[in-house]
Amino acid sequence: MKISLQRCLWVQVACLSLWPILLSAQAPDLAQNLAECKNGDETCYGSHLSQAQSDEVARADHQRNVSNCRDGFESCDRSKLSKREATALAVADHQRNVSNCESGIGSCDRSKLTNSEARDVAKAAHRRNLADCEDAIGPCDYSALGPNELREVKILRQLLNVSNCRNGIDPCDYSKLNASEMIQVVTAERERNAENCAKGWDDCDHSKLSPPEARQTAAAEHQRNISACRDGQETCDYLKLTPLEAKKLAAAEHKRNYSACLKGYGYCDHSRLTAAEDLSIHGKGH
Repeated sequence: MKISLQRCLWVQVACLSLWPILLSAQAPDLAQNLAECKNGDETCYGSHLSQAQSDEVARADHQRNVSNCRDGFESCDRSKLSKREATALAVADHQRNVSNCESGIGSCDRSKLTNSEARDVAKAAHRRNLADCEDAIGPCDYSALGPNELREVKILRQLLNVSNCRNGIDPCDYSKLNASEMIQVVTAERERNAENCAKGWDDCDHSKLSPPEARQTAAAEHQRNISACRDGQETCDYLKLTPLEAKKLAAAEHKRNYSACLKGYGYCDHSRLTAAEDLSIHGKGH
C-alpha cells in the first residue's frame, strides 16, 4: 500500500511539472497570433489577446475597413466610418468619378458632376476623340468634329496611310494613294525587297529584283555561303563554292585540324594528317 501511494504521488508530481509544457504546446505563439488577428485571419485566437492587444486589433480592423471603402471594395462597411471618415470618403469618391469621366477609363456617373466639371469632361472627351481620329487608333466619331478639325484629320489620315504603305505597315489602302504617292510607295517597296534579299531576310521576292539588284543579291548570298562553310555551319552548300574557294577552304580546314592535333585542343582527325605532320606530333610526345 505504501508503494502504491508513493507511486501515485510521483505520477501527480510529474503531471503537474509537464502541465506548463502542454499548455505552451497548445497555445499559439502570442506575437504571431497578434499579427494574424490584426490581418483579420481566421486563425486568430481572440481569447489569447490582452486588452491592449484587443484594442490594437480593433484599430487595425477599423483602418482596414477605411481602406476597403477608399478602394471601392464590397467588403466596405460605411456604417462603421466616423463622420469625418465618411466625409473624406465622399470627397475621394467624387474626385475618382471626375477623374474617370475625364480620362474615359473606369466607371463614370455624369449625373454626379457639377456643371463646371461636366464642361471639362466634355472638352476632354472631344480632345480624346480628335486624337483617336488623327492617329487612327480607337473609335472615331467624325460627326463630333468641327469643319477645320475634320479637314485636319483627313490630311493626317492621308499622310498616315502613305507612310504605312511606304513602310509596309498595316493598315495600308492603296486605293487612297494618288499617282505621286503610288510612285513613292512602289519605289520604297522595291528598295525594301532588294535590301531583304541582299541581307538574306524574310519577305524577299527574287522575281521583283532588277538585274543589278539580282547580281548584288547573288554576290551577298555567295559570300554568306562562304562564311557558313568556313564556320562549319549546317547552311553551308559546298556545291556552290568555286574550285579556288573550295581549295582555300580545304587548306584552312587542314591547318585547323593540324593545330588541334598538335596542341590537343579542338576536334582532331589523325587520318587527315600528312606523314610529316604525324611525325612532328608524335615527336612532341602527343
